Amino acid sequence: MYCVGIDIGSAAAKVIVMSQDNSEILHHLLMPTGWSSKETALNIQGKLKEINVTKDNSHITATGYGRVSVPYADKVVTEITCHGRGAYYLNGNDCTVIDIGGQDTKIISVKNGMVSNFIMNDKCSAGTGRFLEIMANTLGVDLKEIFDLSERGNEVSISSMCTVFAESEVISLIGNGRPKEDIAWGVVNSIANKVYTLTSKINSDNETYFLTGGFCESRYMREQLGKKLNKTVNSNHMARYAGAIGAALSK
Repeated sequence: MYCVGIDIGSAAAKVIVMSQDNSEILHHLLMPTGWSSKETALNIQGKLKEINVTKDNSHITATGYGRVSVPYADKVVTEITCHGRGAYYLNGNDCTVIDIGGQDTKIISVKNGMVSNFIMNDKCSAGTGRFLEIMANTLGVDLKEIFDLSERGNEVSISSMCTVFAESEVISLIGNGRPKEDIAWGVVNSIANKVYTLTSKINSDNETYFLTGGFCESRYMREQLGKKLNKTVNSNHMARYAGAIGAALSK
C-alpha cells in the first residue's frame, strides 16, 4: 500500500506518494491548480495511474484549499494540521512554520510534533505569493528575478498594507526613475515585514522557524525573515510539499 497526500492550494497542487511505513518519499508532483480544483483532482488521479498508484493500492488523504474536490480521497484533513506534520517531518524537530501561500499566510507552532497554536492572514493578499506575483508583473520580471534584483537593491519603502495601493506605489516609483533593484528590495521587504508582524502575534518559544510554500527555495527571503525575527529560518528543497507530506502521514 502507498500513502498518498494531495494538497490542492489556491495557486498550485502538490502530490506526495510515500511508502506504507512513511520511511521514503517515492514520488512527488507539482502542477498549477487552475480555475477548477475538481478538474485538477481528476488530472492528479490520471497522473497517479500512470505510475500505478490507484485507490485500490493506496490510502489517499486530501488537504488544502481544494481538499473537498478530491472525490477519491479516503480522508480529508485540514491544511493547518498537515503543514505542521509535514514541516516537522522535514525539519526533524519542533519548529514554528511560516507558510507563505498563494492567497494566505499561515504561522503554525509545532510542539512535540503536534500543532499547538496557529494564526493566519486570509483577508488580504498582502504578504502572500499573489502579492509578489502582482508586483513582479508590474516590474516586468518573474518571481525568481525579483528575488535576484532585491538582493542587489537599496532600501526603499513600500508602506501600503493594501495590494492595490502598494501596486500604485510601485508604479509611482517606476515613474520617478527608481531602479528595479530598489523597488524589488522594497517589495520583498514589505512581504517580510507583513510576515514578521503576523508571526509576532503567535505565542511560540521555538528557536527554529521553518519556511514552507513557494518562497521556500529563496535563500534571500529566509535571510530577511531571519534578520527580522532574530531567529534561524530553515527550509528544505521539499518544503513546498509540506502540506502534501503531512497529508500522506495522516493515514
